[in-house]
Amino acid sequence: MKPSRTTSSLARRLADRAGRLLELAWSAWAGLAALCLLAAVWQAGHEAYGPFILSSPQETIAAVWQLAGMPEAWSVATLTLQRSVTGFALVAGLGLVLGLAAGYSPATMRIAAPLITVLIGVPPIAWIVLAMIWFGGSDATVRTVIVVTALPVVFLGAAQGIATRDRNLDRMASAFGAGPVRRFLTVGLRQTTTTLFPALTLALGTAFKVAVMAELLANAGGIGGALADARINLDIANALAWVLIAVSLLIAVEYALVQPVKGEVDRWRRAAQPWGVKR
Repeated sequence: MKPSRTTSSLARRLADRAGRLLELAWSAWAGLAALCLLAAVWQAGHEAYGPFILSSPQETIAAVWQLAGMPEAWSVATLTLQRSVTGFALVAGLGLVLGLAAGYSPATMRIAAPLITVLIGVPPIAWIVLAMIWFGGSDATVRTVIVVTALPVVFLGAAQGIATRDRNLDRMASAFGAGPVRRFLTVGLRQTTTTLFPALTLALGTAFKVAVMAELLANAGGIGGALADARINLDIANALAWVLIAVSLLIAVEYALVQPVKGEVDRWRRAAQPWGVKR
């Protein structure tokens, strides 16, 4: 009997995960519709201003296809991807740990608030200049700018999520015998998702944007360096192709990394939601 129960429980869990994956895939239709609308506006801008100002979507996709056949282009895109993802991983780890610690301590939040304001107020271009002076045109320059620029967002998301948690749920879990660690993992941490995951999504986008900007200004290779070459050659189609590649990498990382984790952590919110209904 026990093996059959274990098999049945495993089958239910696998079916639940498959259902969440199908729901995520189905929700992509709305995103595709938005991308089609963007392509229509893009085409209208091309027809209004001509190819010298804005190449058409078809020309840009053709340039992307041409770049896809070049091994050196894959190396360029991989370099930017590696810098962005590693920088985002540092931001997510540090921001989550520091934010959760500050969320449990109102005094720490009051001390950290002006520091966060200062970090958010400094333009990314200023951090790029300073990082170039400190580290030159290296990976450290790109990662440093990503961390300094995106860390406050994740910090605030984690801290606000913990600070606004429902204390009654903590008391209820304690009454049922849950210890501090279990209450944190099953009650406190799960309540941070409302603010934490939007902050992580914003930080991921910031990581890619800042990485490309730092590469361009610091002459550090990657997609930013390719954009600098396209600017010198006045190659609008090639420049837009690299932008499209950067955005595609961002979308791929978000829906392969952030969204699946969000769906797994947010399972408790689905208890009161019928299939396909988003409240």
